[in-house]
Amino acid sequence: MRSATVANDADEPEAGIYAAMDLLGQRWILRVIWELEPGPLGFLELRRRMGNCSSSMLADRLATLTQVGLVDKHLDKSYELTPGRGTELGAVLENLWQWADANATRLTGALRSEAGENARRRR
Repeated sequence: MRSATVANDADEPEAGIYAAMDLLGQRWILRVIWELEPGPLGFLELRRRMGNCSSSMLADRLATLTQVGLVDKHLDKSYELTPGRGTELGAVLENLWQWADANATRLTGALRSEAGENARRRR
């Protein structure tokens, strides 16, 4: 059975995708990558663009992305996607954006329906 939990054995065929899902499934990770895709941003500007993401959460997510080699922190304290792995992932998000844009009506309708169902269950 498939699980989005990193396999203990890195030699397992699906270990890479599980690790990617675990990383990218963390709250705010994809949003940080999306905001950095056009180019470098300082922490304060990135924080402003992130809406209700707290400064401590943003700092934690940037540290994680830096540790795994997807984001670089520059001396001027700006952040940007790393050449190669970071920018490749940014391009993947561009493809996801195109897919989401083409399916926006269905996706938002399904989310509204699910939210309504969850509200009814809580009553």
